[in-house]
Amino acid sequence: MEQTLLTAMIAAAREAGAFQLSEFRRRGPGWGDTKAAHDFVSFVDVESERLIKTTLGKALPEAAFYGEETEQQRGVQYTWIVDPLDGTTNFLSGLDHFSVSIALWEGERPKLAVIYKPATEELFTAADGLGAWRNGVLLERAAPMDCGAALIATGTPYRSPDTAQAFYHALDQVLKKFRDVRRCGSAALDLAYLAAGFFQGFWEVDLQPYDVAAGLLLLKETGHPFSTFQGRPYDPFKHRGFVTGRPGVYETLQRQVAAAYGDL
Repeated sequence: MEQTLLTAMIAAAREAGAFQLSEFRRRGPGWGDTKAAHDFVSFVDVESERLIKTTLGKALPEAAFYGEETEQQRGVQYTWIVDPLDGTTNFLSGLDHFSVSIALWEGERPKLAVIYKPATEELFTAADGLGAWRNGVLLERAAPMDCGAALIATGTPYRSPDTAQAFYHALDQVLKKFRDVRRCGSAALDLAYLAAGFFQGFWEVDLQPYDVAAGLLLLKETGHPFSTFQGRPYDPFKHRGFVTGRPGVYETLQRQVAAAYGDL
């Protein structure tokens, strides 16, 4: 059953990705409708979610659907959690760093995950207890590393102006301890790249469940600890702060963001 569902998830991600590429860079930079301050949506997001929802609905019709654009329902047993186009601002500006994120949760935990980058056909998958893969190659468990060699990913608090001062305080401390920081614009890909070893740490505030639902399983299957800023178990439906990283990196990064953000 799991392999059948994972196959359907991959097919849904690839179909949505192909549609996105068919619309990519067809208009001038900055198009799209404003949902909220600095938060945009396009018909590409909505149509991508429709395509994904149709395919997933056939694969597991009893599952509820929690998406970014059209429906947000949680099931008692199974829930599809979907970001059809993570990195919409990049997409609308003509930057090719965006992704499709699909997760199947059973109750309160992820069971299957797919993150797909259409521009490069880079495919990340994971199954609970079985491992995580990049383009079909099993990802290694995260090994400890020195903080001075670690590259950290983050996201700016564009949804959360109340945390801007804390963000810049954290950034100042992170830059003093770690190799450098990157802000790429797709949290799902940030977590996938962390699982693959391309990043070694990550923090952000006010991520939505569909931003991280698939990435959390990739992190779990590759041995990356994660938590709230204060080191408590992280629930994407409840908590604002999220921090993760390789062993040795995570502990230092968690202390830094806890000091910067306080009890957030």
